[in-house]
Amino acid sequence: MKKDRSLSIAARVLEIEAQAIKTLVKRLDRNFSAAIELILNATGKVVVTGMGKSGIICQKIASTLASTGTPSFFLHPAEGMHGDLGMIMRNDVLLAVSNSGSTDELIRIIPSVKRLGLKMIAMTGKKNSPLAKYADVTLDVGVGEEACPLGLAPTASTTATLAMGDALAVALLERRGFKAEDFAALHPAGNLGRQLMKVKDLMHTGEALPCVAIGATMREAIMEMTAKRMGVTGVFKGNRLAGVITDGDLRRALETGADVVHKTVDEVMTKKPRVIFADALAGEALRVMEERAITVLFVEDEKRKTVGVIHMHDLVKAGVV
Repeated sequence: MKKDRSLSIAARVLEIEAQAIKTLVKRLDRNFSAAIELILNATGKVVVTGMGKSGIICQKIASTLASTGTPSFFLHPAEGMHGDLGMIMRNDVLLAVSNSGSTDELIRIIPSVKRLGLKMIAMTGKKNSPLAKYADVTLDVGVGEEACPLGLAPTASTTATLAMGDALAVALLERRGFKAEDFAALHPAGNLGRQLMKVKDLMHTGEALPCVAIGATMREAIMEMTAKRMGVTGVFKGNRLAGVITDGDLRRALETGADVVHKTVDEVMTKKPRVIFADALAGEALRVMEERAITVLFVEDEKRKTVGVIHMHDLVKAGVV
C-alpha cells in the first residue's frame, strides 16, 4: 500500500513539473529574443546570480552557458555585497534569477550593477516584481503551483527556471554556430571529452605509417606489415592511397593455394578502402570501424592526401571505446 501511495505522489510531482515546462513554451515571445540579442551583443561574460535554491539553479545555468560557447560565471549576491562585485565588468550582462522577484540580497546589488551600466535580464515568476521593474528584459518563469503539497519547497518553479536556462543556452549555441569540435575543446576530460577527440590527435604518421608502392611484391607488403605491427599496410600510387592489404586479405589469398609471396600487391589488395578525415571526431572513427567490422582506417586531409592511420587499439588506449 505504501509503495502504491509513493508512486502516485511521484506521478503527481512529475505531471506538475512537466506542465510547468509546457506552460513556458506558450510564453516565449520577443522578450526571449531580446535576451538572446543582449547576450550576443555583449563583449563580456554573462553573470548569473540568485540566492538559495535559485542560486543552485543559477550555478547550473552558468555552467551550461560556459560549456556551450557563452562565457559565464555564477555570482553569489550576498558575497557580491562583500567585495565580489569586483568580478563584474562594464561589458558584462547580468542574468538575475528569483522566483519572487524580491529577494533582498539580489535587489541590493541592482544599484551597483546599474552604476556600471550593465544590461540586466530578470528570470522571475512575478512579472510586476522589483526585479522585473529594473530589468531591461524579463523572462516569465512563473508556475501555477509547486509540486510540494505545502506550496513551500521550490520544486516546479526551479524546474521551470532550469529549463528556461537550458533554452537560453541552446538558442545561443545555435546562433553562435557552436559545433561538436568547439564542445570538445571545452571538455578535454572525461568520457565525453575522449569521445570528442579528433582523429588527428590519435593517428600514426610519418615513419609509423605502413605503406608500400603499387606494384610491390607481397613479400615486401608482409615485411612492412610485420615491421609496423598494425595488421595492415597501405598501397600507394604516389601520395594517393590505391588500396590496403590486411591480415584478412593475406589469409584469404593463402587459402587459394597460390604462391602469395610472389604475387604483386595489386592482385591482393582491397581497392577503394574506407578512409576518414583527420578532422573527424575519434567517436566517428569508432562508429565506422564498428559498422564495417574493421580495426584500421587510413586518414586523409582536406586535399585527399593520406596523412596517417588510426587503429582500434588507439581508440581503446585513449578511452574512446
